[in-house]
Amino acid sequence: MKIAVDAMGGDHAPKAIVEGVMQARDEFEDVTFLLYGDEKAIREHLKDESRTQIVHTLEKITSEDEPVRAIRRKKEASMVLAAKAVKEKEADAMFSAGNTGALLAAGLFIVGRMPFIERPGLMATLPTFDEKALGFDFIDLGANADNKPEHLNDFATLASQYAKSVRQIEAPRVGLLNNGTEETKGNELTKAAFELLKENPHIHFIGNVEARDLLQGAADVVVADGYTGNAVLKSIEGTGVAFTNVLKSSIMESGLMGKLGAVLLKDTLKGLKTKMDYSTYGGAVLAGLKAPVVKTHGSTGPDAVFYTIRQIRKMLQSHVIDELMSASQTSSHE
Repeated sequence: MKIAVDAMGGDHAPKAIVEGVMQARDEFEDVTFLLYGDEKAIREHLKDESRTQIVHTLEKITSEDEPVRAIRRKKEASMVLAAKAVKEKEADAMFSAGNTGALLAAGLFIVGRMPFIERPGLMATLPTFDEKALGFDFIDLGANADNKPEHLNDFATLASQYAKSVRQIEAPRVGLLNNGTEETKGNELTKAAFELLKENPHIHFIGNVEARDLLQGAADVVVADGYTGNAVLKSIEGTGVAFTNVLKSSIMESGLMGKLGAVLLKDTLKGLKTKMDYSTYGGAVLAGLKAPVVKTHGSTGPDAVFYTIRQIRKMLQSHVIDELMSASQTSSHE
């Protein structure tokens, strides 16, 4: 397996990216890496070059760049070259911690979308508090601001197959994010999508689910339009950060007994933090493309890069793209 890496993408590139790649290379002997970026800067953090090739370029896409324009004008940017390597079969997959919009554009215009899929969706696996703690695949997280009912139906098929192939869930429960669980709830988009999902033979559709139930394991796959999905994701992230800050503040202000209690609960709190750290599931997949294209958070560290590579490796091992191509093609003819 060969993975193309945008080594210059993200807030802590190339250090965090290269260190994460080194962790993965030491762990997975069947994976080799193409690192795209400033050769001198990359070598500063590279232990050795076994199963690693540096493709030098000084051009990169920044967070301020307009996504589509950057992809078209910056032909030698590290992200663009990594995407071209996938398109030309020099690599099996790619990932970046850089500009999300630019990566979406690179995936769509360079790697290419699957036949019969009109709009790829951005999908991430998020944790849950349920006893099984399997998490749930959430799509679309912002690849599309506006969607048609048919897009949501495609998202459900793509995410369900991912849950089967990569996360080994035999019959993933698919829920449609809505403002109530009743079949009659929602706007025109969700009502029309509900009817399509109900008739989709490739998924196990369980109906509408509410945002308040997502972290309780209401479904294995949750489908939403990109605008709503992105808003809910950021709400979950913001709530997690706020809760952590309030907890820390309360402990520090609670006096000696409170601090002693925190010491006694240290392992429990650490376990909770680990359980709710969704970076352990990997990055966000641009589902609906011809090859795995995965986005990691801009502020990602080496561990998150390692988890993302582990995720991509699972995708390649499971041949999930072939399964998705087959499912999307069959679905389009029904």
